[in-house]
Amino acid sequence: MLEQVLERLLWLGHSSFVYEGKQVIYFDPFALHRLKRADIILVGHDHPRHCSPGDIEKVRRAHTVILADEHSTRHIAPPVISMAPGQQETIGDILIEAVPAYNLNTSFHPQRKAYLGFIVTLEGLRLYHAGDTDFIPEMHDLHVDIALLPVSGFTVMNAEEAAQAALALHAHVAIPMHYGTAYGTQEDAEHFRALLAGKVRVEILSKS
Repeated sequence: MLEQVLERLLWLGHSSFVYEGKQVIYFDPFALHRLKRADIILVGHDHPRHCSPGDIEKVRRAHTVILADEHSTRHIAPPVISMAPGQQETIGDILIEAVPAYNLNTSFHPQRKAYLGFIVTLEGLRLYHAGDTDFIPEMHDLHVDIALLPVSGFTVMNAEEAAQAALALHAHVAIPMHYGTAYGTQEDAEHFRALLAGKVRVEILSKS
């Protein structure tokens, strides 16, 4: 099932992804050109490249379920389900877990804000969207199959820290994100892959 899940996972730029399976799931939809209608939308925090109400409305439909941190819910038209780290929701047969995402030494994403990453169980596999975060202690306990990790080093982990995170997560596959727009470059993604050579499979996705 791992290959099937990877085939259905598309990177839309920065930290935005869509999973096009039985249910269409968007993570932090931003600057969308691919406009397949959403069944589930996940928003980790209220910074503009992650919480984009205009992009949400492009793919939202009547039955779309939106789950977001409490700060983002103030910007998104209801109904929206507010989540905090440690909470879970089941939408159909999909389990969604909200997990912490924060910076250790800067104030861009303070822990007190309770910003989110998400773990979504798909086809029995745990897909982790880390959100905007550093390599935080909680990652040692998550044990995921696929990890979407920021690598730019601008308000988030750099490539070296993201490689440490991938190992701590025991991920089978790691996919870099949070680069290629105003922050980070393709070289950050390539450096991330080189650091994990022979340890964790790294897939660098082309922007869809």
